[in-house]
Amino acid sequence: MTMSDPLGDMLTRIRNGQHAHKKVITCHISRFQAKVLDVLKREGYIRDYAEVKDERGLPEVRIDLKYDEDQPAIREMRRVSKPGRRIYSKVADLPRFYNGLGVTIVSTPRGVMSDNEARAENVGGEVLCQIY
Repeated sequence: MTMSDPLGDMLTRIRNGQHAHKKVITCHISRFQAKVLDVLKREGYIRDYAEVKDERGLPEVRIDLKYDEDQPAIREMRRVSKPGRRIYSKVADLPRFYNGLGVTIVSTPRGVMSDNEARAENVGGEVLCQIY
């Protein structure tokens, strides 16, 4: 069965895994999702991730979730741009999440990056998700 929103599925698995206090979760992976995980790791929301193969030989990712004093590192995560409604933003209009305490992940022509990196590169793009 095909999935209409693989990124949304991955973010939901991360959210559900942290609510259940799991240390490691697995989900299917693509290069695009790996770039989003790179941003999450760089910003300190996950410990690490590793690409592995499942029993059928399909690529999966093993994500090590991060906790701070038994509280999840990710307090809130929301998907902004969805398959049914894409949200694009210019660099001047990039939204700040929780007054800049949170991170907005943006897919730009120069790759997937956080909102701060996009402002530094002076590029806009599709607003994928917001994390605090």
